[in-house]
Amino acid sequence: MTRRTIDELGDLLDLPYCAVLSTHREDGSVLLSPVWHEWRDGGFNMGVPKGDIKLRHLARDPRATVVVFDHSWPSRGFEVRGVVTISEDEREEVSRRLSIRYLGQAKGNEYADGVSPGVVVRLEPGAWRAWDFVDEIHADPELPLPVLPRPG
Repeated sequence: MTRRTIDELGDLLDLPYCAVLSTHREDGSVLLSPVWHEWRDGGFNMGVPKGDIKLRHLARDPRATVVVFDHSWPSRGFEVRGVVTISEDEREEVSRRLSIRYLGQAKGNEYADGVSPGVVVRLEPGAWRAWDFVDEIHADPELPLPVLPRPG
């Protein structure tokens, strides 16, 4: 694994991969949840429905981690740890942007028109790490997973 800067990750944060959000249950164990996200203005925005268990966890303990990663070689990844903010500001705009990002223009708008926008959970880096495996051995092209071209 090679440590990278955010800029060295290329288009990783622009791709519509689901992120994984970790929150802390009351007993201290971790809940891992797939979430739609956008990297915007130096932080992750995630739309979460009102009443979701993640919001109860974050209200009690606002520490969270988000990780986004390639699902095949070169296995780029980006992890952010910090304290979230939860807001209803711009929730309609964030909900629509996320819907379009993950479903496309037509289906995204259709989905956004019919869903309650929930709240915006924002995580800005308190700490972060970025990596890839470009300098490691390349995956066998006969694996059933897609092998993405080398970045850059």
